[in-house]
Amino acid sequence: MSLMYLSYCSAFTLSSLGLTLHRTHLISALLCLESMMLSMYIALSVIPIENQTASLTLTPILMLTFSACEAGTGLAMLVASTRTHGSDHLHNLNLLQC
Repeated sequence: MSLMYLSYCSAFTLSSLGLTLHRTHLISALLCLESMMLSMYIALSVIPIENQTASLTLTPILMLTFSACEAGTGLAMLVASTRTHGSDHLHNLNLLQC
């Protein structure tokens, strides 16, 4: 296992651990999701170059597009929840009350 592959896997793992362990604020959950998407994008872009294999150049661009859509949707949810509930704490959000 190369050092770069290990760094991509560790970045994704640390981001998912941050998402599962630090769920107090919505902004921290969004940042963990964005770092997961960033590590996946970098891995999809760099690993085929490192292995000298032919890759689809459309896949990283689609991943980046979905990441931007996810970030925009997350920020819209953050603004909406802050306006309605007064804070971005995740324990204030209850899906059964909607």
